[in-house]
Amino acid sequence: MSEHISRKELKQDKIKETIEHGAEAVISHGQFTLLVVVVILAGALGYAGWHFYIDRQTVAASADLDAATKAYQGRISAVPDPSDPNEPFYPDESARAQDAMQKFTKVADKYPSTNPGKLARYYAALCLEDLERHNQALEELKRISGSGDKELAAMAQYQMAIIYSRTGKTDEAVRIFRALADKPSVLVPRPMVLLELAGVLRASNPKEAASIYQQIKKEFPDTAIADQADRGLDFLSPKS
Repeated sequence: MSEHISRKELKQDKIKETIEHGAEAVISHGQFTLLVVVVILAGALGYAGWHFYIDRQTVAASADLDAATKAYQGRISAVPDPSDPNEPFYPDESARAQDAMQKFTKVADKYPSTNPGKLARYYAALCLEDLERHNQALEELKRISGSGDKELAAMAQYQMAIIYSRTGKTDEAVRIFRALADKPSVLVPRPMVLLELAGVLRASNPKEAASIYQQIKKEFPDTAIADQADRGLDFLSPKS
């Protein structure tokens, strides 16, 4: 009898143990589910907070970029404009470029993750070019050209080619212009790149330059670019 009871009790203990383990599993599962929900909510709130933060940063960066752009477009004059005395003015182009570069750099450094901040970095490089600090301008443009923004990268590459053509590095300029012509973007369209490419080749390879001008006229007839291609051909004709 005692043995029977012992077995019964043992069986009940196993049932009790099974129930307890099942309850623990349910509780653990519930805790895990709650943890997942908390993590998802925290992620969503974090994303919303980050998005709100970026939006505020973008608004502030846009205002600073606007001020820097006004400096970049400031008047060259010894006295302020009587009709708008608050507008910036500078004694010469060098002073204007220096002030604009400092303002653009400040925006770029303060708001690097925003679109205005990235654009400010590009304009700071243009100011360096205006100051004839070509090597520094190229360093900045190379960095920008490696960014994930296709349009901004194309703009940087185009400006690099312009600097190379102006500093006598024709082969580098031609290489970049060819690449941009094969993969044009919205802000760096194919006809504009082809026109620059033909201009660079006029001295070193006038035959190819003439061919590119003809190509522009064929691909983009009845446009201002086609008119410029005609002028390029006129420039080449005495030498042909």
